[in-house]
Amino acid sequence: MENWGLITFRESCVLVDEVNSSTSTRQWVAIVVGHEIAHQWFGNLVTMEWWTDLWLNEGYASFTENFCVDHLFPEMDIWTQFVTSEHIKALELDAMKNSHPIEVPIGHPSEIDEIFDNISYYKGASVIRMLHRYIGDDDFRKGMNLYLTRHSYSNTFTEDLWLALEEASSKPVKDLMSTWTKQMGFPLINIESCKQVNNSREIVLSQSKFCADGSIDDQNSLWLVPLSFSKSSAPTEECFKAVLKGPKATFTIPNIEANEWIKLNPGTYGFYRTKYPRELLQQFVPSIESKTLPPLDRIGLLDDLFALVTSGKASTVTLMELILAMINEDNYVVWSTISNCLGKISVLISSTEFELQYHKFGRTLLSKIYEKTGWTKKANESHLDTLLRPLVIGTLGLYGDERVIAEAKKKFEEHISGKATIPADLRSAVYKAVLSTGDETTFETLLKLYRKEELHEEKERISNSLGATRKPELLSRALEFAISDEVRAQNAAFIVISVGLRAKGRELAWEFIKNNWKTFQNMYENGPLLIRLVNRSTENFASEEKAQDVESFFKENPWPGFERTIQQSVESIRLNAAWLKRDRDSIQEYLSKL
Repeated sequence: MENWGLITFRESCVLVDEVNSSTSTRQWVAIVVGHEIAHQWFGNLVTMEWWTDLWLNEGYASFTENFCVDHLFPEMDIWTQFVTSEHIKALELDAMKNSHPIEVPIGHPSEIDEIFDNISYYKGASVIRMLHRYIGDDDFRKGMNLYLTRHSYSNTFTEDLWLALEEASSKPVKDLMSTWTKQMGFPLINIESCKQVNNSREIVLSQSKFCADGSIDDQNSLWLVPLSFSKSSAPTEECFKAVLKGPKATFTIPNIEANEWIKLNPGTYGFYRTKYPRELLQQFVPSIESKTLPPLDRIGLLDDLFALVTSGKASTVTLMELILAMINEDNYVVWSTISNCLGKISVLISSTEFELQYHKFGRTLLSKIYEKTGWTKKANESHLDTLLRPLVIGTLGLYGDERVIAEAKKKFEEHISGKATIPADLRSAVYKAVLSTGDETTFETLLKLYRKEELHEEKERISNSLGATRKPELLSRALEFAISDEVRAQNAAFIVISVGLRAKGRELAWEFIKNNWKTFQNMYENGPLLIRLVNRSTENFASEEKAQDVESFFKENPWPGFERTIQQSVESIRLNAAWLKRDRDSIQEYLSKL
């Protein structure tokens, strides 16, 4: 909490142990400390007038935390990670019918907890990042200095911020940004045509609201969209800028050779999706394979296609073909996006008869990067390479890779015997891998480790691994353990969520929540952790039956002020059900041919 004069932290968000803290934890500590210190300016020195403008606190602190970490620890490449950790998550939520505007009207105190979500934090930070790019760093700093100086020790509305940035930049900040903060959602930019005219490229673009279910927006929503482009001869530079002001426009981009590709939204700064015609999308494949297309652009192309797949505007097989073209990928942040896509498909088909075929696809995809990363940290390897190793090993363990599981068991036995300690970066992946094929003895061994451990980071690592077991009786024990006196309330929700990540545990976790609903309400007093528990434990179901089950439970157990959270969960379940029904047969056919 960002209390002025007394910032408070849970131990695992502020304490770093030189031996036992993982690289990801060190990075997380830097982010959290940066966020809470940023609040001394955004929230404390200058405070929002009312909860409607919560994003002035949380969106700005989320942007500034990355600004600070990037300045202090440039080796973390934090802005590239921002796209996968915050930007993409905001897009996913904001495409839903049950999202809300950044500036959300709040009429009752019971509504406040619900807006501490990925819109206020992540969309807020993402549109600020887009604005920073649009007006430039110098004018942005001048405008922020003006805003903080002018409104010190007082309260503000969003318009006060726009006025200061407009004065500093002489650009129409209020008109542009109001379209992003006052209305829900974001646009899909559709490339309707792209043709060569002498030494220029003429491109016709249209915008329409992107809806997660693929439906047509009946509100005729429009945004003022800052556009930028890059080309294959200079993929890291912007070759053209413009603003899309209406539903459709034609732009002529000079100095483009006929054989060059042109890409919209380089660096993935714009808060929108892009839809390329199939032939234009195919032009990027050689640059993806050779990695001459920058990482943020590889991420943007992949995630935009993934969103089109889940909305029914593209096929899952097309996405899997693009992912397979990335088999030589070696960038951690790109792999994070690939892993996100793989994980959501895996959840979708986890109760089908071809789940094991999909796991084989995953093992094939990760085989080359596994050979490259191995298990041992290399001398002078980058921060991102250190993060990549546990991602690869953890994902392969999830997909039942025999080599990975055998090595994990060996390292676990050495760790338990005291012969050789598992490096902190790999412990979570190892715990989950051994438990996925382990028995009650393995489960008990992890509990013993938990009970004798003093470092809360390690306790959380162990407890959050318990859901990896495939045995229903052990999953049930993990759930009971979560609400025992041995687990802090702040960690209980994450153990339940970990159980619900696998098909066998999903039903168990949901039934456990229903049966212990009063316990969880008393534990969290209707706060953000209760929101996260319900949302994360239900959103991965994929049937109309389960959507109705969730709806009926909360009709019988009303949750004042949190109606939007329930609606989002139910909407996610129905989106999954429609996606599975639409692409189930084609996925199975594709996997059978590999």
